[in-house]
Amino acid sequence: MLAVTSFGTLDWAVLIAYFVGITVFGLWISRKTRSSSGYFLGERKLPWWIMIGQAFGTGTHAEQPVAQAGATFGLGFATIWFQWKNMLITPLYWLMAPWYRRSERTTVAEIIEDRYGRKLAFAYTLFAIAFFVCSQGVMLKGAGKVISVATGGEMISANGVVIAMTAAVILYSFFGGLIASAYTDFVQSFLIITLSFMLIPLGLLEVGGFSGLHKALPEHFFDLYSSASGMSVFTILMLALNGFVGITAQPHVLSLCATGSTERAGRVGHTYGAMTKRFCTIGWALTGLIAAALVLKHGAHLPDAEHAFGYACRELLGPGLVGLMVACVLAANMSACSNLMVNSGATFTRNVWLTYINPSANDRQLLRVGRLSGLLLTSSAILFALTVGNVLHAFLFTETVAALFGVMFLGGILWRRANRAGAAAATLVAFATYYGALYLTTCAPGTAAKPADLSTAFAALASSDNLRAHLQTGQWMLVYKWMPGPFGCAMLLSFSTLIIVSLLTRPEDPARMDAFFDRMRRSTDLETVPTGQPKPLAADRGEELLLFDVGSWFTAARWRGFPSRYREDLLGFGLAWLTVGAMVLMAWGVMQIGK
Repeated sequence: MLAVTSFGTLDWAVLIAYFVGITVFGLWISRKTRSSSGYFLGERKLPWWIMIGQAFGTGTHAEQPVAQAGATFGLGFATIWFQWKNMLITPLYWLMAPWYRRSERTTVAEIIEDRYGRKLAFAYTLFAIAFFVCSQGVMLKGAGKVISVATGGEMISANGVVIAMTAAVILYSFFGGLIASAYTDFVQSFLIITLSFMLIPLGLLEVGGFSGLHKALPEHFFDLYSSASGMSVFTILMLALNGFVGITAQPHVLSLCATGSTERAGRVGHTYGAMTKRFCTIGWALTGLIAAALVLKHGAHLPDAEHAFGYACRELLGPGLVGLMVACVLAANMSACSNLMVNSGATFTRNVWLTYINPSANDRQLLRVGRLSGLLLTSSAILFALTVGNVLHAFLFTETVAALFGVMFLGGILWRRANRAGAAAATLVAFATYYGALYLTTCAPGTAAKPADLSTAFAALASSDNLRAHLQTGQWMLVYKWMPGPFGCAMLLSFSTLIIVSLLTRPEDPARMDAFFDRMRRSTDLETVPTGQPKPLAADRGEELLLFDVGSWFTAARWRGFPSRYREDLLGFGLAWLTVGAMVLMAWGVMQIGK
C-alpha cells in the first residue's frame, strides 16, 4: 500500500508547472480581449470544440467528485443519480441552446427584462449575483476538502485552499474574460478527465480488482438503481425536474450556449460538454466504491463520508501523483470559477451599473467595471465557502434556488400568455412552498424523530394536539437537506400560480411580445445581414425550435412540414438520446464486472 505522509518536492514541481503553465496560457489568450463584448461573450466566435470544453469545464467542479464519491461510499453506486439527475434531461439541452443566442442579449437578466420588464429583471439580478457567490464558494470548499485530506492536512487546511484558489483564478480571468476562460477550460478539461479516472486502476489493484470489490461490499452497492441508496423513482424524477428547470435560469447558461460561432456550436457544446461530465461521473462513483473497500480492508474510519475521495488519494497516490491530483482539482475549480467570475461581472455591469448607475457608460468603462465587479464578487465567495459544511447539500441548494427562479424563465419561453404578475407570484409561491415544506420536516415535538419525508411531516402535523407548539419546534435554515417532496410541491404550486395569475391579469404589451418571440423564430447564423433587414426564418433552414411556444402545438399549422422545419432539433435530439442510452448501458456493464 502506498501512503502519502507529505507533499514532497516532486509534487510541488508538478503543481507549480501546472499553475505557471495555465496562467501563462490564459494571459497569452487574454491579449485578444479588447472590448466588453469580447470580455463577456468572446465576440460570439468560439468554435464547437472550445464550446464543449467550456461547458464541461464550467459544469464540472471539485465538489462534485467529492460529493459523488462520498455518497457512493456510504450508500452505493445508485447514488450516481444525484449527479445523473440531469442525464435524463441532457437531450433537452440541444433543444434549448438556441434560445440564448437568439435573444441577442449578454445576460439572462436582460432576457427577463425583455420578457417581463425591469423590476423582475432586477430581482433576478440579485439572485444571479448571490448564485455566483454561493456556487463559487461551494466549489472552493469542495476543492479544499479534497486537497486537505489527500495531503494529510500537512500542505494546507481546507479553508486555506479556499483562499489560495480564489487568488489563483483571478490572475488570468481578470484580464482575459470569457475568451481566456473558454480556452483554459478546454485545456483544463483534460486534467478533469484525469482527475475522474486516475485513482481507479491503482484502487482496483489494491482491493483485488472488481471481484475484490464485490467480495468486500454489499451486493446492492453495485446496483444501478437501488432503494437502499434512497434514490426512488420519484426522487430521480424530481432531481431531473430540478435540473431542467434550474439549468434554464442559471445565470451563466447564456455564455455556455450563445458564445459559439454558430447555433450548432452552442448546441454541440452545451449538450456534449454535459455528456462528458456524465461519463466522468461513472469514475467518481467507482472511486467511492473503491474508497469503501479500502476503509474496510484497512480497518479505518472516516468521520465524514465526503472525505472518501481525499482518503483514496492519500492511500493510493505516490510522490508526483499527489501533485498531479491537486493540479487536477485546481483545474476543475479554476475552469468553473473563471467562467462564473466573468459572468458575475457581466451581470453586475449590464444589469446594475449600466441600467441604474451610469446608463451612458462607454465600452471602455463597461469593460473596467466588468473586471472589477467580477473580481470583488469572486473574492466574496470566500466568506460563503467558510460556512459550507456538507458539500452535496450546498450543491443541491444552489441548483434548487435556480429552479425556483426557473419557473418564471421557462414559463416565459414556453407560454406567450405568461405575464409579469404571474411570474412574480409564481416565484414567491415557489420559495414560500419550498421553504415552508422543508421547515415542516424539521418539526419534531419532544422526543419525536424528525420526519423522514414530507408525507410523514404532514401526518405528524395532522395528528398533533397543539398545532402552534408543533410548528414552534421547527428550524429555519438557509441550506436544508434536499428532499423530493418539498421540491415537487413547490414546482406544482408555482407553475399553477403562473398560469392562473397570468390568465386573471393583464397580458404583456403585444408589440413587445411580438418582437421577443419573432427573434426566437429567426436564425442567428448569418451575422452579415444588412442593418434593418430581418434575419432568415429558422423554419426555412430546418431550425425551428420544438420546445418554443408550446401553446401552438395544438394548431394544425404547427404540424405542417414538421420534419423539414424541425430537422436540426429532431436529428440532434435523437442522437443525444442514443448517447444517453449508451452511457447508462456502459455504467450497468461496469457494475457487472467481477460478479
